[in-house]
Amino acid sequence: MRLPSRWLAVLAAAFTAVGAAHAQPYPNKPIKVVVPFAAGSATDQIARAFTTKMAESLGQPFVIDNKPGVNGMLGADAVAKATPDGYTIMVGTNSTNAALKSLMKRLPYDQDNAFAPIAYLGQVPLIVAVHNEFPARTLKELVDLAKAKPGQVTFASASTSQLVSSEMLASMAGVQLTNVPYKSGPAAMTDLIGGQVNMFAADFAVMLPQVQGGKVRGLAVTSSRRSPAVPNIPTVNEALGLKDYELIAYFAAFAPAGTPPEVIRRLNEAFNAAANSKDVQEKFAPIGFSVEPGTPEALAQRTRAETAKWAKAIRDAKIEPQ
Repeated sequence: MRLPSRWLAVLAAAFTAVGAAHAQPYPNKPIKVVVPFAAGSATDQIARAFTTKMAESLGQPFVIDNKPGVNGMLGADAVAKATPDGYTIMVGTNSTNAALKSLMKRLPYDQDNAFAPIAYLGQVPLIVAVHNEFPARTLKELVDLAKAKPGQVTFASASTSQLVSSEMLASMAGVQLTNVPYKSGPAAMTDLIGGQVNMFAADFAVMLPQVQGGKVRGLAVTSSRRSPAVPNIPTVNEALGLKDYELIAYFAAFAPAGTPPEVIRRLNEAFNAAANSKDVQEKFAPIGFSVEPGTPEALAQRTRAETAKWAKAIRDAKIEPQ
């Protein structure tokens, strides 16, 4: 009788240990945050700022994993196929969760169903800029130059918002610009400053320091209203009279589909607390980043609306799926 009793005691202890491990509240280990763009990009800066605050409230570190490539598709694919346990999440954008469906002929994941929305983080317009030696000093002068020399004015792009904003501008202004694709926004910025490419439309996090530092010349912002961060730079509407032109880059957090609702709720609370924190708001207010905390359900609705909006923008800009 002793041997079976001993084994029963061992088994009981093992089951108790397993049960205790599963009973530990989420999170009980580090959380990986996939950023589908390069280090130094706006998405990277926003993800790091938010997760630094979240680590304080959740008591676990967040490990940033930059996976740039194909307008964010590579990183999004990795998250779509990750274990849905809350320990792999993504800070995505209009690229990964709205536009790629229309930009690509085929995606390696179902954009509409592969992700569980966590929290909307906020949005920011773009600045259209040229290098300092470029002859055009206004957006109208750039358009006039492009009309005189079709296809000779080049623009950089490393994300969907950068590509679509420039192609929309060209289409609505009736000019032909030549796209020069880059793997990352910082790399594109380096070439803009050096004059290897003529124009670049990028979010404030990447572009504003260069404009304010005199490294490049800002011509217009892509929002419908001027930004308080650069009130002297006109909107595209003002510069060219294109009343329907507006393009905003946005950022949001997603988990793999199937992640437990209680984990989504916990992460949503932490993201919203970070959004409301003084540290995050003071960090991003100068670059025109509008922080907008909300529910996962609100993000799901916004994602559906944005997917339709970006599909129309891509069609109107006559961008062919790759």
